Amino acid sequence: MENVPRRKRSLGRALIAALIAIVVVIGGRWYIYVAYAEDPFDEVGIGLNTMMPTPIRDKGCQMLKARFEHKTMPPAGCGVNGSW
Repeated sequence: MENVPRRKRSLGRALIAALIAIVVVIGGRWYIYVAYAEDPFDEVGIGLNTMMPTPIRDKGCQMLKARFEHKTMPPAGCGVNGSW
């Protein structure tokens, strides 16, 4: 193993841990929105859903559609011309 200064190793580990924590927090908040939201028009949830990659966003829209299709219009990013 190379002789890497201890500070550089701990900084790298801290950055990786921070990145994982950010992904878990944002992913968890997105999942709470698509799986448990009482209202599909939560601004934070809509923002997170529109920032997700297309396959994840499509899955989120499917989950929202299953819960709110006959109750309301789709949130931004999930519908076309106001329909699911």
